[in-house]
Amino acid sequence: MKTKNIERVVNPPRPHMVGDGFRVHNYIPSGLGVGFERMDPFIMMDYNSKFYFPPTDQPRGVGVHPHRGFETVTIAYKGKVAHHDSAGNSGVIEEGDVQWMTAASGVLHKEYHEENFSREGGDFQMVQLWVNLPAKDKMSTPKYQGIVNSEIKKVELSENAGVVEVIAGEYLGTKGSASTFTPVYLLNAKLNIGGKASFNFPADYNTAVLVIEGKIRINNSEEINTDSLALMANDGEGFNIEASGDAVVLVISGDPLNEPIAAQGPFVMNTRAELVQAISDYNMGKFGYLE
Repeated sequence: MKTKNIERVVNPPRPHMVGDGFRVHNYIPSGLGVGFERMDPFIMMDYNSKFYFPPTDQPRGVGVHPHRGFETVTIAYKGKVAHHDSAGNSGVIEEGDVQWMTAASGVLHKEYHEENFSREGGDFQMVQLWVNLPAKDKMSTPKYQGIVNSEIKKVELSENAGVVEVIAGEYLGTKGSASTFTPVYLLNAKLNIGGKASFNFPADYNTAVLVIEGKIRINNSEEINTDSLALMANDGEGFNIEASGDAVVLVISGDPLNEPIAAQGPFVMNTRAELVQAISDYNMGKFGYLE
């Protein structure tokens, strides 16, 4: 098996606010400085690195906004996120939980800090990914998967190295909880100091490693610091991660769709005509209603 090497390490891009509740570094596509195709099918990654929000009686967040043509995946590491959508789904994503929303043909959505968390304040840390849908599925019926941490399959590593949480895809034969339209891997490696984990994906799968906590080495490389992202080259299949101290690492990998991408704001389609139609449908109220 040929080694999958690091293409480059990207330090956190300058943060910006999404609404008033999410202070994010945009790694995909802006941080990589390349087009959507490089990490296809992952077309967006916003990372809210650990940030303290002071107490408030008015929950911070993002008001009602539309989505069409893709899925949003939110992983909560610190803090709590409440959400509602026009398909009738709602709930609270607590630490360790995952929200997997398939916008597909179109939903309205809002997300904000959970009320008790807002009143008490505290550290907030999360990742949101946008996963593109194949052209044949872009106008399918929206759906929602709320995955609590207790439902996430966990693989214990040997020699007390740590544990790998399998959100999507599979790891060492253990399949993840999330249902996906195309082959996608989302793995949380929680490693103890000196702990090692090996990963193996097809060479053409687009792969990246985000350091949530601690420091790591990949294939005995130089240390990669907290909040940095390693973009892996499409030159091999396997690579190893070793934790310099206790570490949490998000590993993502996916089979590229290799389809045209026409994107504008919260709409991700295949052609300009489909974008125009999406905007028209939204303006005509076809995405439903949400206060």
